[in-house]
Amino acid sequence: MKEILSLEPARVFHYFNEICKVPRPSKREGKIIEWLLETGKKLGLDTKRDEAGNVLISKPATPGKEKVTPVIFQSHMDMVCEKNNDTKFDFDKDSIQPYVDGEWLRAKGTTLGADDGIGMAIALAILEDKTIEHGPIECLFTVDEETGLTGAFALKSGFMKGKMLLNLDSEDEGEFFIGCAGGKDTVATLDCEYEAVPKGSVAYTLTVNGLQGGHSGDDINKGRGNAVKLLNRILWNSYQEYDMRIADICAGNLRNAIAREGMAVVTLPKANAKKFEQYVAQCDKTFKNEYSTTDPGVAASCKPCELPKQVIDEMLQIDIMNALYVCPHGVVAMSQDIKDFVETSSNLASIKIADGKVIITTSQRSSVESRKQAIVDRVSATFYMIGADVENSDGYPGWTPNPNSKVLKVLETAYKNVFGKAPVVKAIHAGLECGLFSEKYPDLDMVSYGPTLRGVHSPDEKLLINTVKMCWDLTVEFLKIVK
Repeated sequence: MKEILSLEPARVFHYFNEICKVPRPSKREGKIIEWLLETGKKLGLDTKRDEAGNVLISKPATPGKEKVTPVIFQSHMDMVCEKNNDTKFDFDKDSIQPYVDGEWLRAKGTTLGADDGIGMAIALAILEDKTIEHGPIECLFTVDEETGLTGAFALKSGFMKGKMLLNLDSEDEGEFFIGCAGGKDTVATLDCEYEAVPKGSVAYTLTVNGLQGGHSGDDINKGRGNAVKLLNRILWNSYQEYDMRIADICAGNLRNAIAREGMAVVTLPKANAKKFEQYVAQCDKTFKNEYSTTDPGVAASCKPCELPKQVIDEMLQIDIMNALYVCPHGVVAMSQDIKDFVETSSNLASIKIADGKVIITTSQRSSVESRKQAIVDRVSATFYMIGADVENSDGYPGWTPNPNSKVLKVLETAYKNVFGKAPVVKAIHAGLECGLFSEKYPDLDMVSYGPTLRGVHSPDEKLLINTVKMCWDLTVEFLKIVK
């Protein structure tokens, strides 16, 4: 803690450290909502929440700045809750344990929550600071950005008054984002039918782990392995060659994270056990070779376990394995208009068995609405073919870029003033709440920026410390020059 509190800007890291103490899983943000309400009141500022749980803290202009364009700083209060298998942690009760690792800030065995806790911390430090001259400021903290954009969906017109919005939820310092992809989730569910374990069987726990995972938008084009895909690859071939049967399977976790780990309990004839062990060992070598650059930590292994009482119905098992094999994952199309920009993608996020159901969760993204629907339909068709019940979420819209944005021009000028060079202006494949804000507030002028983060949505999440001060200095300069 002392290390973190010695970092600059001091008040930003003070607030981030305080935020780390408050549990804030998506859809369970009650504790952080109360903390924000208390913090706003302690600062003596007008503080309110809406029915969804979004919190707005307003700070009046400093004398002489009353006619400056009102500015909104926006960040989301929830975090992705991912941990390593060997880490004991309760995200509903325990505090995140941040620590300094060289030039980076990390957390012990869990996601750091700098997505978007650091955005919250910057906003709160602005609200507290009495040395900055500024026009009217509002700081909006939204709920459930990570799993459903619930707060942004529920935001009502008139809740905010600002004309410019700075979204503090981007992950590359020096890059300003003026557009993003829209997204939709597709979930397939099947009744899990079982049958007796074939006689003469032995059992193994099959594991694929060591993958980096990452954000299903930002990292989808980095060629990383997907634990669901790799685990299923072993299962598919093991069924063909060794009469392998599946008793249980659990791989991946959150819809917006690339699957990092997966396991299955399998049975097979005792006579095939040695060959199966050799095959898994060969898969381990194969995966390490295939992902030597993008995911060098990948590992596949198996070890004997207690024989289960039942296995999945054979025809159901075949259907599941075939569907997982053909289900698209990764980049589907690159943009025809923006160089090196992912237009359309799909994430095969997880498979699990719960309450007698096989549940397969996926998410699709695209900056072209028609192609977003096309990839959703393609994934849906994959699971319709095996008789699954398929549900599609309502989804969220993309954010159409406006290169002539006034707030962008001011922020670009501020960046040049502080750093003596121009920032990079681009769109992002990840989803941002700005698309939904533009529906409720069609005249709102928006830009997204933030300090550098890596490994978000995984326990490898880390924050580049020196970029926090860069982001702070830029923000202060923006408030100084905006008219």
